Amino acid sequence: MKIGFIGLGNVGGKLAGSLIRNGHDVTVRDLNPELMAEFEGRGASTAASPRELGEICDVIITCLPSPAASAAVAEGPDGFLDVMRTGQVWMEMSTTDYAEVIRLGALVEARGALFMECPVSGGCHRADTGNIAIFAGGPREGFDRVLPVLTTMGRRILHTGALGTASQLKVMTNYLCTVHLVALAEALTVCKATGLDMNTTYEAIRISSGNSFVHETESQVILNGSRDINFTMDLVSKDVGLFDRIAHEQGVPVELSPLIARIFKESEAAFGSREHSPNVIRRYEEPLGIKVLGTGFPADMVDDEPEEQGYEVVPRR
Repeated sequence: MKIGFIGLGNVGGKLAGSLIRNGHDVTVRDLNPELMAEFEGRGASTAASPRELGEICDVIITCLPSPAASAAVAEGPDGFLDVMRTGQVWMEMSTTDYAEVIRLGALVEARGALFMECPVSGGCHRADTGNIAIFAGGPREGFDRVLPVLTTMGRRILHTGALGTASQLKVMTNYLCTVHLVALAEALTVCKATGLDMNTTYEAIRISSGNSFVHETESQVILNGSRDINFTMDLVSKDVGLFDRIAHEQGVPVELSPLIARIFKESEAAFGSREHSPNVIRRYEEPLGIKVLGTGFPADMVDDEPEEQGYEVVPRR
């Protein structure tokens, strides 16, 4: 089975790396020729365009920064959609709009091919080791077909239901992650302003009811000072905006998501759209003239769990 992978960025490059590391026949495509050359050196083939990749591969995987980018590689002048064929598979691993997933899925199915949405969650460090979680939306028979590929790239694989459900759940989890990040930014700054030791503060949160996955990852790079979690403010704004749109479509009178969306839009304006997302803490540090730092924390996160074969997570009933 020939797998084509489009999008070798912070997440996509690590997912593609897992496929190559585990012996899959992988062809890659990215706008950055240096990334293409790097992956060629690691054993991948390269394609000159998404269309060429679609012509030679059985499975097409996309992991791109926006719904517009995914649509462009599929439907653009050199897109792969026009050459998709019966039996071929497109696995969309970007964080995207559920309505766009449904639209693209219908176009793929009209060509006799299979479309599955497969967004990931858990951080770039877990994508790098094949231990990330993956949500998969689409028909059950399609899920069974792509599960061997998914369990190579991820550890815990959840079939979420029909097309659109995985994207909805993914933006929900990214929204929760962002709420935790803003709350931690405020809490850490308050503790620093109070004069508390920041290493002790970190441990107090970690061993208590205040702990979270976000604290054990993003708080560490905040306290290191790098603030580098391989995610930027514009991507946070996109994801929170997608969640907020779903809430309003359903008439849910949400209060936190509009606030979080505003905080990140204002932070983008103040610090730049490509600023590391944990630097939302600058909103609270800079008016006080302080820097929230600890000692001995890593500059970036590394997954210390050994790589293991993935498996399906089955919801309790």
